[in-house]
This record gives sequence, C-alpha cells and structure tokens, in this order.
Amino acid sequence: MDPVTESLNDIHRRLGGLRDGKVADYIPELARADPDDFGLALVSMGGHVYRAGKADSPFTIQSVSKPFVYALALGDLGPRETLRHVGVEPSGNAFNAISLEPGTGRPANPMINAGAIATTALVRADGPAERFARVLACLSAFAGRPLDVDEDVYASEAATGDRNRALAYLMRSAGSLRADPAEAADTYFRQCAVRVTVSDLAVMAATLADGGRNPVTGVRVVAEPDAVRTLAVMATCGMYDGAGQWLLDVGLPAKSGVSGGLIAASPGRFGVAVHSPPLDASGNPVRAVAALGEMSGRFGLHIMHNSGLRAATVTGVERVEREGRSIGVVTAQGTLEFTETEALLYALRDLTPPAAGRLVLDLTAVSGVLPGPATALSAVLADLVRRGHRVAVATRLTFEEAAEGQPRTWEEFDTREAALTWAGGDGA
Repeated sequence: MDPVTESLNDIHRRLGGLRDGKVADYIPELARADPDDFGLALVSMGGHVYRAGKADSPFTIQSVSKPFVYALALGDLGPRETLRHVGVEPSGNAFNAISLEPGTGRPANPMINAGAIATTALVRADGPAERFARVLACLSAFAGRPLDVDEDVYASEAATGDRNRALAYLMRSAGSLRADPAEAADTYFRQCAVRVTVSDLAVMAATLADGGRNPVTGVRVVAEPDAVRTLAVMATCGMYDGAGQWLLDVGLPAKSGVSGGLIAASPGRFGVAVHSPPLDASGNPVRAVAALGEMSGRFGLHIMHNSGLRAATVTGVERVEREGRSIGVVTAQGTLEFTETEALLYALRDLTPPAAGRLVLDLTAVSGVLPGPATALSAVLADLVRRGHRVAVATRLTFEEAAEGQPRTWEEFDTREAALTWAGGDGA
C-alpha cells in the first residue's frame, strides 16, 4: 500500500470512534444520514487519487458548492462587478444569519447562505433553467464527471427553506439581488442537492489548488485568477464563525457543508475532502475538522509554514570559451516568480565582467514568467546592453517544438538562428 493511503487509513481508524456532534435535522432528508459514515480522499497535482473509508458513497454537496459557483460567477462578471453584489469579509455569524451590509444590502461574503444565493443569481443565463444547467455543468467539470441532483433532498430543502427565501427577498428589497427571489432561492436549493462523493470533492478541491485546472482530466475549468480569489475567500470565510480558529489551527482554504462534507486545498500540492455527517455548533463536521487538523500537522500544510524547501532556479553559472571568446552562461529552470527571479538576477550580476563582455541567458527549461518578474528581467538585460555588453537569450526553437516539449540547449544554437537573438547586435 502507498504511504499516502496508509496515512489516510490511519487517520480514519483513529477518528472513526469520535462521537461528538449532531447530524443536521432541519432538512428532514439530511436527518436520515448515518452518523457513522466517514470517508476521506486526497488528489495530488499529478492527478493521483487516494482514498480511505466510505470515499465513494454519495451524499449532497450542500454549502461545499459555494466556492465553485463563486468561481463561475467571477468568470462571468469579473471580480469588480461581482464585488458590487457580494462582499468578501468574514461575517462572524452563523451560515444562515442575516448578514447584509447597511445601505447596500450586500451580503458579507459568498460562503454564507445569503451570499451564496446572491452569487448563484449572478451566473449568466436567460432564465433559472439555464442558470442551474450552467451551475451543474460547472460542478461536473470541477469533479471531472457528470453529476446529478438528489430529487428527494431538493424537495426536502424546498419545503423547509423559508429562511433562505426570506434572505432572498431581503436582498431584493435592498437592491443587491439581481434575480427573482423565489427563482434564486429555488436554484440554490437545487445546487445544494447535487450529489457527490468524497472522491469527487477531492478532485474539485484539487482543481482549485491547481489554479483552476482539473489535475485528473487536464481540463481548465476556471481561470487561474478566479481560482486564487476563491481560495482567498475560502481561507477567511469558508468555515463560518469558526473560520478564524480553523485558519489558526489548520491553515488551509476550506469549505464545509451541513451534509458533513468538507474540502480543503493546499495550493500547488493537492486537494482533500472528508465526509462525516455529525456537525459541531458552527455547522462544521466534527470528524472532518479533526482529520484535516491531523493532516495539516502531519504533512506541514499550514499556509504560513515555511518548509525551507525550494527547487534551484539557477542550475548553471559558468564561463565557456568559444572561438577565442569568453562567454558567460546562466541557466535557469521552472517558473520565474519573485524569489526565483531575484536569484537569477544576482547570478547574472555576479557573472557579468566589469568591461563589456558576452552573456547568454539560457531559459529553455523555464516554464513560465510572471508579469512583474518579466518586466524586471527585461530592464536588467536592457541595462546590460546599454553598458556595452552583448546579451543573448536562448528559448525554445519553435512553437511546434515547444508544444512537443522538446527544447534545445543554447550550445545547439548557431548565433545566426532566430531562436538565439543577440540584444547587442547580430551576434557576429
């Protein structure tokens, strides 16, 4: 057995006997849940799925749907317009509280019920049927498979959802809800009744952790900035009035639901999900919270934790002789963000001769550069040219070769090839 599954099984064994909490009963169908149900799943950025316990038993997604629909709305409207209708501040109140901004009626954040109803109403569509179809398609894309609705749970939610309808009417009267209140609430009820498994939720969480790309299917579901914004709101608002303690103890963006589901995302590493119906006073699943706390401590997952481990960006700094000329060569790899670019620029500085010389910056193994670092790097290279240095940047030869993942190192380039452009002249 692999060590990840072994670890999940160990957590499942030790927490299976935890009896704290109470199954949600204000929605009659949810009260039928087995309090002993307990499943865990983890999905890595490599698309590998690890499971323990009842990881493939279906249950309804409930409030765990909120971050994914928020990401959908962000993609439809953009962050500025979305923020006009739904805030991003922790409410400090229960999930079903009347938490509307004075003067605007804007709900505090998209992770409480009022904010989720408003967010669902923001999804672009010609009517409620198309809106829910888009919501279901979005949730299915996050899960990597077609999902459906538990009609019995939907009917039970609709029959007992007067408080959510009241929230919708309050927001409509305050001008913050764009849709008909009854239709908005009904679409939200159906959204919450979508059926998933723990394995599905782990894939969905991993998709957010991978910047909006589903690591199992390889499909981009939402844009990376929308995934980042969603994770940020989850970190501060995803655990209701227990969000502060959660962030302190566990330190991961997360979202819980009253059916017992809980997701958490470790950005760039994996997504994890747990299902256990008994809830604490804040509406968060007791076993799931304990399980994620153990996982965070065991694997060092807290977002404030500095692991001290970082792959080397600069993989080579040397001077080579070619045709009687001394050429400085700096080779880099990976994605150039702030820290990586800083290391690269210092390597260039240390290798640059006092007098005019020749430098090659080999970026053939660099997979991406963020806008800020790209601007900084361009400025430094331009300054080297102004000071009389001859600078070349080696990248992949052609788009076709780049798409096939076949870069060529700078030694294979002739200086007259277009792929190796001398910023200080024609390379002669």
